Amino acid sequence: AGGQRRAAGLRREELALLAGISVDYVTRLEQGRATNPSVQVVEALARALRLSADERTYLFGLAGLVPPGPDMVPSYITPSVQRLLDRLAGTPVAVSDAAMTLLVTNPMYAALMGDPSGLRGFERNGVWRNFLARPTRVRHTPEERRAFEAGMVAELRSTAARYPADRQLRRMIAELRAQSRRFAELWDAGVVGRLEASRKTVEHPQAGSLTLDCDHLRVEEHDLRVLVYSAEPGTEAAEKLELISVLGTQSLAGKH
Repeated sequence: AGGQRRAAGLRREELALLAGISVDYVTRLEQGRATNPSVQVVEALARALRLSADERTYLFGLAGLVPPGPDMVPSYITPSVQRLLDRLAGTPVAVSDAAMTLLVTNPMYAALMGDPSGLRGFERNGVWRNFLARPTRVRHTPEERRAFEAGMVAELRSTAARYPADRQLRRMIAELRAQSRRFAELWDAGVVGRLEASRKTVEHPQAGSLTLDCDHLRVEEHDLRVLVYSAEPGTEAAEKLELISVLGTQSLAGKH
């Protein structure tokens, strides 16, 4: 969403922000000075531009690339999932791929959990952030933490089994095993499974602590995860979530 503009569409800076790449790189792509964009960059541009399946295939062709096949973790967000994200404007929503890499969020998610637009590469992956002690607003008891970690690794192992040819996923798993003893222990246990819905306590810098339901909606055909945070109407958590919708919009506007 933006104000008055002379031409329809995204400004260069907006496209860069939505795709999670630098403005300079977008400029070099436009000018033909960057001639070998990666699959990840092209996929991010396709998401930011909300391309249809045919348009996405065409964009990959323009870049001299083949769209990721069935042996790669899919990251294409369908128009129906994008519509869902748009219509739940007052609810924190994030879409992740099967490896738990954050693909896109709405402004309410950014207001609640912190703006993820500056995250790059593996930093966008939830398993990576949790096991390598990246800052998070979610607060767990020790028991909750252990169960959450076990669930994440079990789901990641299931995903890795479905996509054995995904080199990016294999590299991330290898680096996690090398850098996190806890991850290595859980991975070597060989457990497969799913990360189930849960209640999460979030420590917001202005609104304070609030406990929310976190539901994982799965788009099985495209192997996507839609995370939806909600509070029971009439509760203190619901009031705080309403406050965050105002505070978050103001604080996010002040960052750009």
